[in-house]
Amino acid sequence: MGARKRNRAEAAKEARKSVSFATLKNCPTSPRKMRLVADMIRGEEVSRALSLLQFSPKEAAARMEKLLRSAIANWEAKNEGERPEDNQLVVSEVKVDSARMLKRLRPAPQGRGHRIRKRSNHVTLVVDKVNAENITK
Repeated sequence: MGARKRNRAEAAKEARKSVSFATLKNCPTSPRKMRLVADMIRGEEVSRALSLLQFSPKEAAARMEKLLRSAIANWEAKNEGERPEDNQLVVSEVKVDSARMLKRLRPAPQGRGHRIRKRSNHVTLVVDKVNAENITK
């Protein structure tokens, strides 16, 4: 490996050290409903995001809170000996993508059948230290 490539790889590794993420696959909630919750916490400080999710009446908020706690735990495991409160962690990125769809039939008038699509989603949540370029609102 050349010197430039090694330096670039080391810089990328150092940049990833402050970033931690968690993913939630095949969550049985509509992506549209989950995006409402994701927009609520994107760019917020971790402690504020946890309190927003804890007191939100939406069902998707409970799943997002558990995912955020997982991302914080991943960050703590990666940065041993440091506390998240001291480092001012923020939710830098939240992506909600559509997942598989369960298709069901519902009886309709005159012997027809209408299709019901039960949607689910994948959520990726990224936690990072506070920087000017991290926060995108």
